[in-house]
Amino acid sequence: MRTRDVVGAAGLAGVAALFAAAFARMPVAGAAGHVYRDLVLPMGFREVTPNLVSSVNFDLRALDTLGEETIVAAAVVGTLALLQPPEKEPDTDGTGYVLPAVKLAGFLLLPVSVLLGIDIVVHGHLTPGGGFQGGVVLATGWHLLYLSGSYRALARLRPIDWCEYAEATATGLYVVTGLLGLAVGGSFLANVLPLGEFGSLLSSGTVPVLSVLIGIEVAAGFVVLLSRFFVHGLEEDK
Repeated sequence: MRTRDVVGAAGLAGVAALFAAAFARMPVAGAAGHVYRDLVLPMGFREVTPNLVSSVNFDLRALDTLGEETIVAAAVVGTLALLQPPEKEPDTDGTGYVLPAVKLAGFLLLPVSVLLGIDIVVHGHLTPGGGFQGGVVLATGWHLLYLSGSYRALARLRPIDWCEYAEATATGLYVVTGLLGLAVGGSFLANVLPLGEFGSLLSSGTVPVLSVLIGIEVAAGFVVLLSRFFVHGLEEDK
């Protein structure tokens, strides 16, 4: 047996042992007691965050969310490195014939989608939503211009350079917020800002701050990713 096979088998055995230990200690499905739930509920109320999902993402396990944000940033950097930009923008709209009803719907839904995305990001600590969901809605709404049959309009109106800066800045400010928690609260990403009143927009401390930063990073990153894919796709279709 080759050394690679031995190392692979040992690794698989280790992972299998960890999975077995984890599943063996899981609470019974439907049982009254649930350890993670018992931790999340009190913390959400203590940090006045009605949306417990955001309380988990941006407070209880904000460090894990930083890792997820870094994955998005790495995907953008990798795409930009692998898909080099062409010398000039494609001189085609690339969508062919688009029904007038589709064009009208796209143009009407674009501002609605942008406003909805902003609302989901800003109110993510109060209602279902948050930075990840709202960022995707923002990026998707922006690209309704393409679905409406006008790639040229999309290319003119999307601020690619600004999106690249915004993504990098939002990622850096997330780390800065974590360092602020370390300096003031004694732990990285500690919730140290004023908590405000339960249910109000200015509440939950650093939770809405991190949610907004994630929303900016995700929206800007997706715009940059799609821009590079669009350019290469249209070039291949010519």
